[in-house]
Amino acid sequence: MTGVSELNERTEILAAQSNDDSFSTLWEELEWRGLIHVSTDPEALSDLLEGDPFTYYCGFDPTAPSLHLGNLVQLLLLRRLQLKGHRPLGLVGGSTGLIGDPRPTAERTLNSRDTVAEWVTRLQGQVTRFLSSEGDSAVRLVNNLDWTAPLSAIDFLREVGKHFRVGTMLKKDAVAARLNSEAGISYTEFSYQILQGFDFLELFRQYDCKLQTGGSDQWGNLTSGTDLIRKVEGAAAHAIGTPLITNSDGTKFGKSEGNAIWLDADMCSPYTFYQFWLNQADADVIDRLKVFTFLSRTEIEEYARQVEAEPFKRAAQKRLALEVTTLVHGAAAAQGAIDASGALFGRGDLTALDEPSLRGAVSELVQAPGTVGTPVTQLLVDTQLVKSLGEARRAIAQGGVYVNNVAVESEDRLLEANDLLHGAVAVLRRGKKTLAGVLAS
Repeated sequence: MTGVSELNERTEILAAQSNDDSFSTLWEELEWRGLIHVSTDPEALSDLLEGDPFTYYCGFDPTAPSLHLGNLVQLLLLRRLQLKGHRPLGLVGGSTGLIGDPRPTAERTLNSRDTVAEWVTRLQGQVTRFLSSEGDSAVRLVNNLDWTAPLSAIDFLREVGKHFRVGTMLKKDAVAARLNSEAGISYTEFSYQILQGFDFLELFRQYDCKLQTGGSDQWGNLTSGTDLIRKVEGAAAHAIGTPLITNSDGTKFGKSEGNAIWLDADMCSPYTFYQFWLNQADADVIDRLKVFTFLSRTEIEEYARQVEAEPFKRAAQKRLALEVTTLVHGAAAAQGAIDASGALFGRGDLTALDEPSLRGAVSELVQAPGTVGTPVTQLLVDTQLVKSLGEARRAIAQGGVYVNNVAVESEDRLLEANDLLHGAVAVLRRGKKTLAGVLAS
């Protein structure tokens, strides 16, 4: 997709989004969607959201080259407030990213300044894809390195640090967890909450920013900002903590075999991304529709009925996968993922798939290298579809082996040049559902 066409599609996606006017207030809708886990003052926040436009922010630290699903929750919350007419600030932490917020288990590895600067740019580009840059409520990007870098250590300690009490800082969940672990916590990471509090103060001063959002696991960092504004400016500011989304079995959402589901297509292909949403459990899918889509309450309640009455159709999962993949990767990539999913299992034409969709689909399969002229029987063994050449020959004789969905009729069949789709990939299938990829070598 070219830059212009991608921009046009992104504009269309944003234009199609809206809050649900069946709710009396935005706060009511946010609660119904499960987006509020903890907040400073619900009644005051509800009034604030219904009042005149105000500025609010969420921070994203460049501790990786891409945002992930946890960040998408925040981006969609920012977007809902923007649709109400309020003004979002997207903070990408050029300074806090050099430190990293404390993890519960171990110290973070510090990345180089050049790496963090590169990741700042990448994340800024991702943030702007989900928020409108037009009109009175256009998103504004900010970088906390701009106000942190000029500050000397002495000035920082005198002007900011003096307002924080160590006893209070020690009670923060992440800090307490680390203090009780073998790893302990360094002063560097211990100071993170001061930096985040300072961010909120600076944004309050520069933009009259009244609200910060973040995950509920960041609540201690969020309130460090509201407390600092109260102490220094004598003013009230607010915070919203979204719930940490988990699966119905209690496992952490957004993890796939230990790897985060990234928003960058090069780190998580649209096919993999689509399959992740398609495979959501019946017990989870309605909650996912509430949080990650702009479908109305009426539509979501209808999908809830379908899940109850006809779960085998997986209508809710299909709609969820389509909506979120389109939101993140665009309509063409979403359709490519749908086409690839069908084509892999013989319900479509593999040769018609574009190369990114094909490669994304094959990346999920067991793979083995192959060269033109290699016997298919050997490739079946190499890709672990069978255990031996004898088993491979029997499978072919029984009519259960396919190359690119075309049945292999002879045990002497060799891999041919035209089997390598886009000159790079062939798909082997044994039976209806056992698949593997052959990569040209």
